[in-house]
Amino acid sequence: MLLLPRLCVCAVLLLLLDPVVLFRVPQRLLARETERKDTHEVVSKAIQRLHELFDIGDLPQNALPHRKPPQFMVDLFNAVADSDGITKDPGILEGNVVRSFEDKVHSDQSHYYFNLSSFGRKEKMIKAEFRIFRPKQSIVPGKSFGHHFCKIDVYELLDSGIKPWRGNLVTSRLLPLYTQGWEVINVTQTVSKWIIDSSSNHGFLIVTTLPSGNSLESRFERSQKHGKHAFLVLFSDDGRRGSTATNISPLLGRKALAKDDTPRVPTPSENAVPSDNQVSKSRKIRSASVSVERNPMSCQRLPLYVDFEEIGWSGWIISPKGYNAYHCKGSCPFPLGEGLRATNHATVQSIVNALKLSRDVEMPCCVPDKLHSINLLYFDDEENVVLKQYDDMVAVSCGCH
Repeated sequence: MLLLPRLCVCAVLLLLLDPVVLFRVPQRLLARETERKDTHEVVSKAIQRLHELFDIGDLPQNALPHRKPPQFMVDLFNAVADSDGITKDPGILEGNVVRSFEDKVHSDQSHYYFNLSSFGRKEKMIKAEFRIFRPKQSIVPGKSFGHHFCKIDVYELLDSGIKPWRGNLVTSRLLPLYTQGWEVINVTQTVSKWIIDSSSNHGFLIVTTLPSGNSLESRFERSQKHGKHAFLVLFSDDGRRGSTATNISPLLGRKALAKDDTPRVPTPSENAVPSDNQVSKSRKIRSASVSVERNPMSCQRLPLYVDFEEIGWSGWIISPKGYNAYHCKGSCPFPLGEGLRATNHATVQSIVNALKLSRDVEMPCCVPDKLHSINLLYFDDEENVVLKQYDDMVAVSCGCH
């Protein structure tokens, strides 16, 4: 009977002697919870920074795109980039952003309207193209038009206060009746007005007539089933051009030094010949460092794959599904060989570091010295298809700088 009270007394004494025991479990739980919150905060900030870097807005994950991209946009991506999105030729694109807008009118055969609200405010439009597919005129037995061509007039619709009406003539052209194909109409001037004043955007009207003057029902494809529906393409520049540098500043990858922190090269008297004790100590330090870093990896390029599925963008990005950004890693030991692609500045810095002329001068850093751009083809949050080029996204080579 006395055993239980003794145990209770021992427990009380233990708590009195070591009060940490009382709080150990709650503190561990609190630490884990804090760690989870910190991790979640870091992930959220990282994802937000990626959104800012790629400038694609917040893509909703609960409502993925349900339509196919225009074949023109897919073909344009393939012409500009390889399968990994890396730019083949920087001069192919006009600007660095191409947006396609789907026609929002499906009931009227001759009226076309495009919602341009997702066009970036900071973007400068370079060119606008109205693309419509013209199927060939079907031949009806016993009926002949007596003509092989028709005329189309493209008008900018104006607001009458009640409904849009035919206004400014954008262009006219003769088209063959019995062939089919895409018609590309330059509408840069008209669309420029719409971007400045969105209230003036009422769309386009197409009027088709025969050479005799008789009207002809518009025969342009409106269905999305065969990928032949009309769309508007805008080529623009968003002003975020990178350095597209083949040679990167030697200061990249190192903290810039303030004037007061500029390393001073010691005078000859300060670089006096060391004593025997100092030599012995330095040998011991060198032998210890060699044992730790016997064969340090020299500066080189290593893989760094960015997977858009892991980020949560796979449903919105059409191509590529990811890309290899690569990264630079390794040491820049003295003397710098040709394979390390060192600059003259880095060579001088490595000499100063090797001779211990200044404690503040470190070894040159292994950083990218040539970068390439990548291209993304994706749906924006309004399901418009966008092709965007991003500079300085892939490390092509590394060097000591």
